[in-house]
Amino acid sequence: MTEYASEHAAESAPVYDLVVKNVRVVTDERDEPLSADIAVRDGKIAEVAPGIDVTAAREVVDGGGKLAFPGVVDAHQHWGIYHPLDEDAAAESRACAQGGVTSALTYMRTGQYYLNKGGPYAEFFPEVLEKTAGRAHVDYAFHLAPMSKGHIAEIPGLVREHGVTSFKVFMFYGSHGLHGRSADQSSFLMTPEGERYDYAHFEFVMRGVQAAREEFPEIADQISLSLHCETAEIMTAYTKMVEEAGDLTGLAAYSASRPQHSEGLAVSIASYLAHETGLPTINLLHLSSRKAVDAAVRMSRAFPHIDFRREVTVGHLLADIDTAHGIGGKVNPPLRPREDVEALWEYVLDGTVDWVVSDHACCRDEVKFGEPRDDVFLAKSGFGGAEYLLPGMVTEGTRRGLSLGRIAALTAWNPAQRYGLPTKGRIAAGFDADIALVDPDRTWTVRAAASESAQEYTPFEGFELTAQVTDTFLRGNRVLTDGKITGEPRGSYLHRPTGG
Repeated sequence: MTEYASEHAAESAPVYDLVVKNVRVVTDERDEPLSADIAVRDGKIAEVAPGIDVTAAREVVDGGGKLAFPGVVDAHQHWGIYHPLDEDAAAESRACAQGGVTSALTYMRTGQYYLNKGGPYAEFFPEVLEKTAGRAHVDYAFHLAPMSKGHIAEIPGLVREHGVTSFKVFMFYGSHGLHGRSADQSSFLMTPEGERYDYAHFEFVMRGVQAAREEFPEIADQISLSLHCETAEIMTAYTKMVEEAGDLTGLAAYSASRPQHSEGLAVSIASYLAHETGLPTINLLHLSSRKAVDAAVRMSRAFPHIDFRREVTVGHLLADIDTAHGIGGKVNPPLRPREDVEALWEYVLDGTVDWVVSDHACCRDEVKFGEPRDDVFLAKSGFGGAEYLLPGMVTEGTRRGLSLGRIAALTAWNPAQRYGLPTKGRIAAGFDADIALVDPDRTWTVRAAASESAQEYTPFEGFELTAQVTDTFLRGNRVLTDGKITGEPRGSYLHRPTGG
């Protein structure tokens, strides 16, 4: 090729790989959307502006005036908890794309469920990565739970070698069954003989995470510990009382068996341990009640040096013990009475809540329900919901006066910043081109049969939503087109912090 021909070819090459035209861009930086086009090059957003020239773009998508949200960073999922991890990575990531989720952060641990094995993470986690590689339709990362002393010692290596910057403690494990009745937790946890999964262990996990923050000061604020806050002893006593009384059934019985003050007490204990150990980066997960969030607010005032972040789920914001579709709505912590739902919305609207997640845990019908089918204490805990996360928040949030910018912060920017994803969470030049187009005027009825999830039911069955994700882009690649999954899996494991 001559020098002139080479220069001419370079001049005529497409300036952009993709331009999404005619959209209203939603960002955490402002309450209201901005009419603009979005240009993408090499998987990154290159420009956000009105009237971008599309003559040299490889692909042009007309957004038709829809809202363009940053791809959702769903910071709480559970791939592989009830079904093979490789199968969940494929099916449940498809459900993610349906809900505008482009980054799924999923919890993983040793013990029963997940891979059903114990041992060190040095052996366990590479298997997790192998089983998910090339399977997911969205990007993904993992929070890991140190279940033993050996795991605590592995924390720095997990940060350094695998980019795992977030860890978790399940505060009721060790003394209360996962699904409601007490059980032999030693076989469930698969911890080494002689070790206990108790408050002392939680303290040592906190010390281990803080030691890692000190070892990696440049990313210390992105290394954090999350806590599932429920108190085993309270739940064990109340479960017995509820079952013996026999006057409550279904989701009302399950909520009463895991009372709201159990959450509040656990939040208080965890907060003091964070103070004792000097660990400032604490995430309080899926707070489900007024008492739980009230305790979290009180602890923030008591320990202002602790950077608490407060999470709620879309399930706890949309459904209550009476409106959820049957005991398929069993989850930990439980769905609550309507007064707690209203309290959570108060905390969302006043800025107390930092992010909203799905807590997506696919549990198929044949696994979910026991015999008899209507016994809530025999059912498994957890359900999917990533596909309803953004539509649910736009529907119910805007109805209650929540700005679109705040929805973007709650579903994308805030979790991305906390969890070591600085290239995610915002539609702006230099960020990953993760985009969810939302039609805010499309009313539809939730049907489990229409979901890409392998789960055959949903507690949201029959709910009417007034916003729908129509198209989802992952790093500039369209993975959902007109509501249908597009192309082969393109998701990548997110070694955090991204962009480093």
